[in-house]
Amino acid sequence: MSTGSRSRREFLLNSAAGLSAAWVTANYAGILEAAAYAQQSPAAGPSAALAFFRPEQAAEVEAMAAQIIPTDDTPGAREARVINFIDRALTTFEKDRQNDYTQGLRELETQTKQLFPSATKFSALTSPQQIQVLTAMEKSKFFELVRTHTITGFFASPAHGGNYNKIGWKLVSYDDSMKFQPPFGYYDALPQFRQ
Repeated sequence: MSTGSRSRREFLLNSAAGLSAAWVTANYAGILEAAAYAQQSPAAGPSAALAFFRPEQAAEVEAMAAQIIPTDDTPGAREARVINFIDRALTTFEKDRQNDYTQGLRELETQTKQLFPSATKFSALTSPQQIQVLTAMEKSKFFELVRTHTITGFFASPAHGGNYNKIGWKLVSYDDSMKFQPPFGYYDALPQFRQ
């Protein structure tokens, strides 16, 4: 494994570990609502309909997410279809964040025009230009919100719209099969724990 992919894996593991149990506890009812919504919705994929974003808004948010978890020698946010997760979140357990996205997309447009006056939209910029815009915005609440949703959508259950084809789980070697064989940990292999 190359040093670049090792550091990326470490970054993703650390980011996933940083998602707070308190956040899950505080949003548990909404997460259950999102799970029910996901079971009624079509599977995430190219044809998954967006409920909150207009197509042009989705393109902007997806471009941001693709810079937060980029595609390199492994799939990124775009391939994991994080945009579907974010869209579902904004119509279920994160409904109160809809205005943050509406306002944030205006801020993104303003920042894009400030740095690149001839640009038509953020998603049309080159990758280095997009990074320049996001670097200028990285301390904003909107960037932090999109970053949190991107990382969550990358690792959440595919039933919630993101993590398509279990891309995030595969990247960190998470086995969701629930078919584990003993010994489960080093302590199970120790003689004092054997029966």
